[in-house]
Amino acid sequence: MAKHTKNTLYTNDNLYVLSGLNSGLVDLIYLDPPFNSKRMYSAPVGSKAAGASFKDMWTWKDVDEYYLETLADNFPALADYILSVGAVHSKAMMAYLTYMAQRIVEMHRILKDTGSLYLHCDPTASHYLKLLLDCVFSKHGFRNEISWCYSGPSGAKRNFPAKHDVILRYSKTADFVFNTNEIRIPYDRSTLKRRTYAETKKKGIPFQGKEYETYLLGRVPFDWWNDIPSGGQISRQERTGYPTQKPLKLLKRIILASSNEGDLVMDPFCGCATTCVAAQQLGRRWIGIDIEHPVVNVLVDRLSDDAGLFKDFTATHQVPQRTDVQRVQPTEPVKQRLYKEQKGKCNACSKDFDIYNLEIDHIVPKSKGGGDYYENYQLLCGNCNRIKGNRPMEFLRVKLETIERMTKTKIFFGE
Repeated sequence: MAKHTKNTLYTNDNLYVLSGLNSGLVDLIYLDPPFNSKRMYSAPVGSKAAGASFKDMWTWKDVDEYYLETLADNFPALADYILSVGAVHSKAMMAYLTYMAQRIVEMHRILKDTGSLYLHCDPTASHYLKLLLDCVFSKHGFRNEISWCYSGPSGAKRNFPAKHDVILRYSKTADFVFNTNEIRIPYDRSTLKRRTYAETKKKGIPFQGKEYETYLLGRVPFDWWNDIPSGGQISRQERTGYPTQKPLKLLKRIILASSNEGDLVMDPFCGCATTCVAAQQLGRRWIGIDIEHPVVNVLVDRLSDDAGLFKDFTATHQVPQRTDVQRVQPTEPVKQRLYKEQKGKCNACSKDFDIYNLEIDHIVPKSKGGGDYYENYQLLCGNCNRIKGNRPMEFLRVKLETIERMTKTKIFFGE
């Protein structure tokens, strides 16, 4: 398997980038996606990230329909769960969870067996996302629900002030990396003194040796973290002005806990690149992905300026191509196999055709990360293939639905 040795910043839809990466490539994934809070975030004028913004509201336009079909085919329980959310919450939450599910399925695939995923969210969607992760990683992959607690002013009058985020930690298998000695919090002097006195009295000998040395390292953080300040309290030197920026200290704790030096860390919603900066400072390789082109300069400047450590990285809008799957040319035997599996129908309009009237098409275009492998082929009739062109299936579906509505309207009015 090819090793990803070059630190890389991709500026493209992370779904296409993820689908183009090899399986079992990444050691640790941290993601801080939009929370579906139905807000628009923008960086203030005059900040390093001025001009950067993102929406935190979701509709079905944010969902790639090919991946939605794949989701229903390969993860029926997950599809059923998402469908049920529409009755409990809203169609907007269904769209958000579908958008996240499409990406988390790919993250699970590219994660190593010893790897972990940390999903940062807030109570708006954390309980829905937790069930989604259970569907993909299984309930046995759940490790922690971490509460990142912080303080600050609040305008809440009829509720307790909301002052914590949720970080859901999952592992791909039971054989995961977790470095407890790297993240210990030292005890204060009074606690250390009391423990030393108690152990000495209990054993009748001075509290010393290996056990004492381990105790001096401090304790492993509980699953509530109140010793890391919120984003609003980030130092001026560290601050970029990017909306929802997280402190380096938070990312360093996660990276130290669940990766080793030289490992590959990924952030598919990297924003102002805090994960990439933390990974670099801790001797890890990294991949960052962000779709917002206006923030590219912010990312590049921050990576380049950080103690002069970030000269050796690549920034590109090109999606990668998988090298771990067998390349299959679209030959006649491939067409015959597809024809049998599709039962002689076009995979878009579902009409019956003779095999000679169907054409082999890339479901995910090569420009969007699709490759020449069997799972990425389908048969379309000539008309559907011309409409789709070098675009995702979502475009074709919308076009066909539009044509169908127009046809029904003409029939209704007797035209």
